[in-house]
Amino acid sequence: MTKRTAHELLAPPVEDPASMPDGGAVPVVGIGASAGGFDPICEFLACVPPASGFAYVVIQHLDPMHKALLPELLQRVTSMPVREVEDGMAVEAAHVYVIPPNHDLGFDGDRFAVLPPSGSRGRRLPIDSFFQALAVRGNERAVAIVFSGMGEDGTLGLRAVRERGGLTMAQLPESARFDPMPASAIAAKVVDIVALPGEMSARLADWWRGEPTVFPADAAVHRNALQQLFHLLLKQTGADFSDYKQSTMLRRIDRRMQLRQCAALADYVAVLAGNPVEIELLFKELLIGVTNFFRDAKVWEYLMATSLPQLLAAHPDGAAFKAWVPACSTGEEAYSLAIAFNEVLEQQRPTARYTLQIFATDLDGDAIDRARQGVFDAGIEDHVTPGQLQRYFIPAENGGYTIRKDVRNTIIFARQNIISDPPFTKLDILCCRNLLIYFTAKLQEQLIPLFHYALKTGGLLMLGSADTPGHFNELFAPMSGTGRIYRRLDASIERVANYFPTRVSSVSIPFASETQHPSMNGNLQSQVEQQLLKKHAPAAVLVNAHGDILYIHGRTGAYLEPAAGKANWNIHAMAREGLRHELADLLKRAVQGEGMIAVRGLIQRDDAGKPSQALDLTAEAMPGDGPLSGSVLLTFASVPLPPEKRRSRSSNPHVLELEQQLAQARLEIKAVRDEMQASREELKSANEELQSTNEELQSTNEELTTSKEEMQSLNEELYTVNAELQSKVDDLSLVNGDMKNLLNSTDVATIFLDGELRIRRYTDRSTQIYKLIPGDVHRPLSDIVNDLQYPELERDAQEVLRTLVFRERQIPTHSGGWYTVRIMPYRTVENVIDGVVVTFINISESKQLEMQLRSMQRGLD
Repeated sequence: MTKRTAHELLAPPVEDPASMPDGGAVPVVGIGASAGGFDPICEFLACVPPASGFAYVVIQHLDPMHKALLPELLQRVTSMPVREVEDGMAVEAAHVYVIPPNHDLGFDGDRFAVLPPSGSRGRRLPIDSFFQALAVRGNERAVAIVFSGMGEDGTLGLRAVRERGGLTMAQLPESARFDPMPASAIAAKVVDIVALPGEMSARLADWWRGEPTVFPADAAVHRNALQQLFHLLLKQTGADFSDYKQSTMLRRIDRRMQLRQCAALADYVAVLAGNPVEIELLFKELLIGVTNFFRDAKVWEYLMATSLPQLLAAHPDGAAFKAWVPACSTGEEAYSLAIAFNEVLEQQRPTARYTLQIFATDLDGDAIDRARQGVFDAGIEDHVTPGQLQRYFIPAENGGYTIRKDVRNTIIFARQNIISDPPFTKLDILCCRNLLIYFTAKLQEQLIPLFHYALKTGGLLMLGSADTPGHFNELFAPMSGTGRIYRRLDASIERVANYFPTRVSSVSIPFASETQHPSMNGNLQSQVEQQLLKKHAPAAVLVNAHGDILYIHGRTGAYLEPAAGKANWNIHAMAREGLRHELADLLKRAVQGEGMIAVRGLIQRDDAGKPSQALDLTAEAMPGDGPLSGSVLLTFASVPLPPEKRRSRSSNPHVLELEQQLAQARLEIKAVRDEMQASREELKSANEELQSTNEELQSTNEELTTSKEEMQSLNEELYTVNAELQSKVDDLSLVNGDMKNLLNSTDVATIFLDGELRIRRYTDRSTQIYKLIPGDVHRPLSDIVNDLQYPELERDAQEVLRTLVFRERQIPTHSGGWYTVRIMPYRTVENVIDGVVVTFINISESKQLEMQLRSMQRGLD
């Protein structure tokens, strides 16, 4: 069997997970758990029928220093064989497999691959590692479950499984002994089913038996149900999915239908109508957020080697470039562009100053929040070179990486809908990769000219591997050497963007196509109807409850004008002087449901204050059950000015005073309105700043929470290690006591010295020779007063350290005694010389006997 690298076995998802074929023949259920996870694993396996058809793989955080007993313990609760995984072991149905300690687990085809552990102890994420490998192997057949445990291991793996269309489950946090792991997965919104361990087997069986829904493409009932589904999504999330490719949408809708056990699309729409949470889940399901650093490496290499240097060369005096990355997901594309720009500057080291401001947007607010944090798991090591990893990332405490702060500050992340929100303009780079493939051809033909409008002349457009500008060859030209980077060309006015998205707050209003005036040879009825509409239909504006303009009919220039400053398509800002108060009152009364409200004969005055025209205003709320629900139709109709009444000027001073007070009151009201409008703008700006600050505080709080969870997980392992160390300390204390008693029982004075002849340890008998006290440990032996007539002791000890040959001498004492002094090298268990051992054996009696014998011999002589 050919071995594969860890990079190949744990490969990340590709562009569209739903387009991948199914994995191996045997579907696999991955089970991740840590502290407190043994009981729920047993409860789950006890409910699994022996012939379920799945293979079950248990990934439990195990002590790498001890033999795992988990297979023997799990075998007691299930009749399925339970085995510890070995490298190359085949995956078999109705089997339970347990990960070996101190290893990661992946797949090599239909066999297991036991991999060396990734990350240091305390920072390993074996559950995430296995779930990501399972997602690649199983696709829509993969199942991943998270049980009790500390930290957040498993969350990233569940996301990978879910993006591939597999099933993800988590234990109900209230039932878990330690809930951080399931709670983290639930908070990340990557869990399909939250249940008790004993209920999961039945939920898994229901999901597996669910047949893919067959959508009749030509059925009117189906089309109506699909339109209602899109309307519910638009009403709650503000996102219109009607222009997305229907095949992609139906695949993901079918997944939610199977999880909700709905046989027909109409049944699922009924579930959505009464369940806002399910609408949010479907919204997340429809958003395809698969991304990674430097996708299509050759494109990025060409960008750094050719495109960006050419862009710099075109501005020799320096420049402040702008770039836009729509559909940035969790930020990898935007950070890749920032890193690529910095790499080019580092290579060329230009004398002029160049900067790049990147605007990164996405429809998914949660993905934007993650992108703002700039924190990534260790899997980016497969896509970023070691040099880039060192220069642009900082290791994080959880084993991942944090983007460098100066790189992070060059990117502004914001939530934006590319279909309905206005684009960024005057751009030098627009990186829209692997997004257009999810849109219909009609929407693609609208967005490509919009990209042309957003870019400067000569700007760069980066598209994905399956995206092209289509037939807009006069707008963009491919750069030589690559088919994915295009340069913006100047084009005639007829080919520029005629589609400019504007925000629609709560309703979907189809834009009327431009009316074509038929020739005289056309339909006579059509021509007459057009003339009648032009001559007799009043000018009208359709607005929502907040006054945002949704649609304009006829010529409204006499009543509305664009407000100065930032573009603001709101009726209150665009109304001409003299109409704002009346329009605000009309709109408020119409929204409150008072039927058609009208103001007749309203006088408009010119700059000199003279009456210029009169008009009738009407406001009518649209029916609540129609497609225009929630909007209000305002009409403007010019009418003749009323004849002026001839009257002599009143000489009554009271009347003149009242007229002056009325004029003054009008001026004051105008000033108050202007102040209120300015205050409203300031409050709006302050509110946006507060929201931004709140997001940063939330991000900081999430980082602190993550750090707390990681510390708890690490503390759990440290508690186990501490218990082991305590046991070893107890054993060491016992051995130390035995050694001390052994040395003292020999009745031999012994002193242990280190390499610098400082006292390391001594026996009690040594105190009769040297005046030693416990505080003398680590002091030089030469500092201690002794009874020996042996001034050469330190010199002999140094010689023993140098030659490693022991020395022995018979030394007298000042008190008349004699000792045999032996100096030997001190060898550690690793056979390293680390000082000397000096022993003193009392030979006073032997010396006295020797002296007596010599005296006797002299007497005999």
